[in-house]
Amino acid sequence: MSLPKHKYLLTYRYSEIIFDLTMDFCKSFVAGYGQKRTREQMEQAARSGKQNIIEGIGQSATSKRGEMKLLGVAKASQEELLADYEDFLRNRNLPIWPKTDGKVSKLRHYAFRISALSNVSDLGYLKEKPKLPENPEIAANLLLTLCHQVTYLLSKQIQKAEDDFVKNGGFTEKLFQKRLQSKMHS
Repeated sequence: MSLPKHKYLLTYRYSEIIFDLTMDFCKSFVAGYGQKRTREQMEQAARSGKQNIIEGIGQSATSKRGEMKLLGVAKASQEELLADYEDFLRNRNLPIWPKTDGKVSKLRHYAFRISALSNVSDLGYLKEKPKLPENPEIAANLLLTLCHQVTYLLSKQIQKAEDDFVKNGGFTEKLFQKRLQSKMHS
């Protein structure tokens, strides 16, 4: 049995981890009634980042434009979430760790290990589940790091889809070429 195509994508696995950890983060650190709107926005941005990758990849065979548009929506959702984590840290006077900080390097290694294809079961689920740190500073910086990584990877994925479209054309062009070939051979 093969996995759905999106399960093989690193961007999807990162987005799934971000979604799961964002749900935990919001329950732990954005739980008050006065923060309901923020919590809902963060949860929806995390969900949108993940779901639009699935939908975009689903369209890849028939619409490169649709694929690129939905991957762009996924990237924008992750960027929105990234800003929410920056706001969380800034509003609580907690530091946003620079990417050159050794702590960020450790977070990246953790993310790489947990998102690796070797951590995906035969059914497409992460064998080792991501764990949210109990400290809000560490937790927010982890999610901030993950959001930076996935937005970078989504930029690369969108660029690859554009390059593929330029090089190979789209679905409609390919069908037209097949139709012409069919008429020439009949």
